[in-house]
Amino acid sequence: MDALLSRCAGLDVHQETVVACVLYGEPGQKVNKQIRTFGTTTKELLALSDWLLKMESRYVAMESTGVYWKPVWNILEEEFELVLANAHRIKNVPGRKTDISDAQWIAKLLLN
Repeated sequence: MDALLSRCAGLDVHQETVVACVLYGEPGQKVNKQIRTFGTTTKELLALSDWLLKMESRYVAMESTGVYWKPVWNILEEEFELVLANAHRIKNVPGRKTDISDAQWIAKLLLN
């Protein structure tokens, strides 16, 4: 499947942390990635927004169980095109258990 976007981000949102993965590259080329972890305070979420802007990632998908996604959405909604994914519907293969791999999987789903 060919990529429709050349740059996007996936966020795995938890109560105290947000793991962000930005995938970027030209379609048909090797995809590059940058990964960072942020806290969930307003200061940290603003730092997440600044980092996503610096990475030029206008499209952001996030996964969260519960209501932890709401503050993240509120901070990011003015600058980015956002997608909230149902955690149960985007599960990958068994064994995918780290926050980093979750963020990468979410970004990959958005990229394709």
